[in-house]
Parts: sequence; C-alpha cells; structure tokens
Amino acid sequence: MKKFRTVTIAAFLMLLCVLTLVGVSGCRKEPEAPPTPTPTLPPPPEPSTPEPSLEPVTLAPYNGIVETLAFHEVIAWPEVAFTGSRREFLDAEYITAEEFVNVLEELHKNDYVLINLNDIYSEYMTETGHYKMRQNTMEIPEGKKPLVITFDNMNFSESIIQHGFMLKYVIGPDGEIWAEGIDPNGNSVLSQELTAITLLDKFVRENPTFSHNNAKGCLSLTGAQGILGHRTQKVDVAEGEEESTESRLYRMHEVATVTPVVARLKETGWYFGSNTYSRNSLGNMSLENVQADAERWLSEVGSLVGETQILTYPAGSRLDGGDQGTPGPALQHYVSLGFRYFAAQGSQYHVKIKSDDYNITAVTLDRAYVFGTTFRHHRTILQRFFDVEAVLDPVRLKYFEYTWE
Repeated sequence: MKKFRTVTIAAFLMLLCVLTLVGVSGCRKEPEAPPTPTPTLPPPPEPSTPEPSLEPVTLAPYNGIVETLAFHEVIAWPEVAFTGSRREFLDAEYITAEEFVNVLEELHKNDYVLINLNDIYSEYMTETGHYKMRQNTMEIPEGKKPLVITFDNMNFSESIIQHGFMLKYVIGPDGEIWAEGIDPNGNSVLSQELTAITLLDKFVRENPTFSHNNAKGCLSLTGAQGILGHRTQKVDVAEGEEESTESRLYRMHEVATVTPVVARLKETGWYFGSNTYSRNSLGNMSLENVQADAERWLSEVGSLVGETQILTYPAGSRLDGGDQGTPGPALQHYVSLGFRYFAAQGSQYHVKIKSDDYNITAVTLDRAYVFGTTFRHHRTILQRFFDVEAVLDPVRLKYFEYTWE
C-alpha cells in the first residue's frame, strides 16, 4: 500500500507539470523570449516628415552661372558652443542649426534650386584624341537659379563634439538618416533637427521645389578622424609595427556601422567629395606629401564612399599655391586620380575650365563660405544669396556683438 501511494503521488506531480506546459487548446506553450534590453537611444516620437505631393514643373534650358556655397556641420546647442573654451573659433567657423534653416528658407524664397555639381560639366574627347571639360546645357525648373552646396570636413572631430555638436549620423528606426548625440544635460538624443544633413533632408521633403532631380549637397570628407562621426581611420603605428587587434576590430565595427549610412545618403540625393585626408593646407605641402595624402584618402575614405571627381580645398588653400595659373604637378596628380572639380574659396563667382587653355581635364571654382566670419566681416559676399541679418540666431547675438553700418 505504501508503495502504491508513492507511485500515485509521483504520477500526480508529473501530471501537474504536464498541465502547466499545455495551453487551453492543448498545444505546447513556447518558452518566453528573454526581455529586450533597453535601447541606448530612445525611438523618435514621430516618423520622418512625409513627402508632399509634387506639382508639375516646366523645365527650361540653362547654361549660365552656377553659384556654390560652402558650409561646415552645424552647431546643435549654441548656448554650449558660444560659452565654452572654443567660443571664438566656433563663432568664426560655424553656424547654428537655426541659422542653417534660416539660410535654406532665404535661398528658397530667392528662387534658388539645388543641383548636383557633377551634372554641370562633362568630359569629352576632341577630334585630336585629347580629353577636355565643357559646361552642359541643363534642364532646370523655369525661373529658378541653380545652386550647389558643399559641406567640408563632416566627421564630428574630437575637438568639437564636446562643444555643442551631435556625435554621428546613424540609420534611425524608420530606416532614414538621423543624428545621435548627448544633450547638455547628459541625455541621449536621436534627432533630425540638429545636424546639417538631416535638416536639409527635412527641408527638401517639405519644399520639394528646392531640389532638382533630388539633388542635396556634396559631403566633402576628411579621413584623419573617420567620416560622419564614425572612427573609420587606421591608427598610425611606428614603422615596422602592426595595428593592434583591438584597434583593427574597433575600426572594422565603425566601418560596418557607417556603410549603411553612406548607402542611404547616396539613395537620397547626397554625393561625396574629398576635403583631403589630413585637412592640412595643400598650398604648403610638398608634392610627395600631397600624393601620400591623396592615396590615403582613397584607401580609407574613397573605399567607403566610392569614386568622386570633387576636391574641396581645406581652408581654401589651393594646390601648387595657386591653381588658377598653369597647372602644377600636384593638380596634375589629382587629375590622374580621376578628380575633375577643384573648389577653393572666393568672394565673387569664379569658374575656370582649365582645358580651355591647357591640355588638362579640370574645372576650378570658388565657393562663398557661409561661416560666422563671413557673417561678421564679409557680409556683402553673401548678400547676393540672402539677407545675413535675417538669418542670425538670437543666441549668437546674445554672446557676440554683430553690428554693421
């Protein structure tokens, strides 16, 4: 009898376990998945701004002047930027997110339309077998003025990210480009309101007539601190030594995270250029150093963004000390690498097709810089594009005096 009671109790316990694993329908219940870890960044409160419906536009042939504006990344939190240890530098070299939007609104109001720099000129072969460049006759919206905009040094360098800037560009939960950062209170931020790329994307979505053929801007990248906030650069090591495994794995991770960002940018109308690898003054570099710098850019940046024909000069310093004269060996070297557009800094519109006078396929052009320095000291340079006083951020005016006659 005692043996029977033991077996019965064991059977009962086994039956109880079975019942806990069987649902009402009699099917086995799958074990619950482990809890999802809390994400580092909160999801955006709303999806990206939807694209409005496009109205038909009338196109007209155009082969006239095409102006070019140059920007840097924008300041996300001017209260931080304009009160810290680098306030004078940031006031001179950057504009705020609010100022950038104001500039876009002014340009749109003044009938400018964005076009891709690569569409303006093309290379062709002459009857004698030489290659030359020529300006194309483009079809643009009637009544509009074509405009190219470029962005130099888009890497969120270590020297500025603690002074009021976001950290990097990422793919957001909706598959679009967002920016990741940490606000002045130490909170993680995922935003499309605080960086140049995302602000221009949003502006074009809301004002589709501001872009022709979906053109956005040229992202002219350096490489010494990676690209777009991702540290993709190779670490310099002493001669005869090799990069550590830890460093190599970290770089591989950064390359993997920026690759989809680059792909999405290309899909949405952005294109890439070189701002050199080191962003040193080209006019003061030896030919050997120019060549080494170009090769490293192609290896570490060009390999990620693809081929480009565009070189924007760091700080406007020209190759060979002055590329507007006879092309020197440094310019010729870049041409041999496939570069065709060489963009410097200038106060007035200037474009020179080098093949008009020399047997070389290159176009040199000047850009008007939209920086704090230009706002303060060279307002007349920008007045042909927009009203400078109308775009200034009140926060800038709170910390810096801007007065004009």
